[in-house]
Amino acid sequence: MLKLQLPTDPTWVKNVVESNIEELLIDHAYCEQKAASNAITLIVQNPNLSDLVQQMTDLVQEEMEHFKRVHEIILQRGYVLGRERKDDYVNELRKFIIIGGGREAQLIDRLLFSAMIEARSCERFKVLSENINDKQLSEFYHELMISEATHYAMFINLAKKYAVTIDVDKRWKDFLAYEAQVVKNYGKAETIHG
Repeated sequence: MLKLQLPTDPTWVKNVVESNIEELLIDHAYCEQKAASNAITLIVQNPNLSDLVQQMTDLVQEEMEHFKRVHEIILQRGYVLGRERKDDYVNELRKFIIIGGGREAQLIDRLLFSAMIEARSCERFKVLSENINDKQLSEFYHELMISEATHYAMFINLAKKYAVTIDVDKRWKDFLAYEAQVVKNYGKAETIHG
């Protein structure tokens, strides 16, 4: 369904993540917060698209609920949220977004960019849920994997709905190819996209 071209090596969980669960959880919390911020930005930039505004409003609430749940796990384990981490994967992916080109091109690329992040998060949560030696986190990441898949589909569907002159399927293939090049540099850190 996700069509990602480069899957995450499951040994990432054993070799990298399990040695620093704290860092993974902190990074994850900020990923949820950034997903909510992205949805708010889409609302601010597109207030005339009522369907998008409604779906992004729901998404903001869901992402902040996920943030709260991750933060509760952080606290349960005696950790502190700490400062925001830079997400190099997202920053590299952002470089592929069309700057200029009109409102339609900018909207479609922002939606596809969002879909890509949700797709990769979904894939990482699946790998985590299947390979982490921590029952609580295994169940948690399985649940969130399903949620991320829904978000991915929502962003793709919105892109198709609002595209007039843009071939969304072609642009999505371009995003997939670009992301495959980007993700080659990741899977070496205890972060969601790392």
